[in-house]
Amino acid sequence: MNIEETKKITLVLIDTFNKAGHVALSLREAGLKKEIKPDNTPVSNGDIEVNKILTKKISEITPNIPIVSEENSAHKNDKDLKDFWLIDPIDGTRDYINNRDEFTLNAALILNKKPAIGIITAPAKKRVFYSYALSNSYELINNQEIELINKQKNYKEIKAVSYSNILKPEILEVYKKYQIASHQKMKSSLKFCVVAAGEFDLYVAEPRACEWDIAAGHAIVVHAGGEIKDFNGNEIIYGKTEFKNTSIILKNKNII
Repeated sequence: MNIEETKKITLVLIDTFNKAGHVALSLREAGLKKEIKPDNTPVSNGDIEVNKILTKKISEITPNIPIVSEENSAHKNDKDLKDFWLIDPIDGTRDYINNRDEFTLNAALILNKKPAIGIITAPAKKRVFYSYALSNSYELINNQEIELINKQKNYKEIKAVSYSNILKPEILEVYKKYQIASHQKMKSSLKFCVVAAGEFDLYVAEPRACEWDIAAGHAIVVHAGGEIKDFNGNEIIYGKTEFKNTSIILKNKNII
């Protein structure tokens, strides 16, 4: 798949993501129906409805590429997937349910086990991020494409974003290596977007969560000139057993 094809797919999907985001907010305003899944994580009718909207459109435009979604069982037992979609309809469901605004909608196209397209929207924050090739990573602001690779940070110290205020020893070791001056807790894949946009420089996590939580953000960061590897410096690939994540160190172009 060439850059013109990935660009076309991405731009078509942005409109679908915006519509799905409006649906998510409308359902929340009306009052969500909530359940607890077998893994003890919450799910709402908003997650399910967004999943339907995204998977329907993606199936229409790439009918021969399998979709692996957090909220579907299809293809989760497939072996040796190389080309496939990873979807997390709503990342940060607890924030979504509790009327917070950091939840995101996510999709990534994986080609040869690497992310080729990444789309993340944060409807409550009115932020839209997407990428479809190296040096083609953007935030859409007032209907204008802002190239993330050219955004300059407006601070001197090195800042990290974290999934918790309580940092594990292995994460503190990485912070020490990069002389992190401060860190801020942030939920969902928005962490990846703010690193790509130069608002923060680093995100570190031990093995946790699943591939659909990070794939879209991976594409956006790397296509913006950043880097994501595991604690041993290995490249992150997708389609692993049970789609479980390895450790990750995510850096933007300012500290590579």
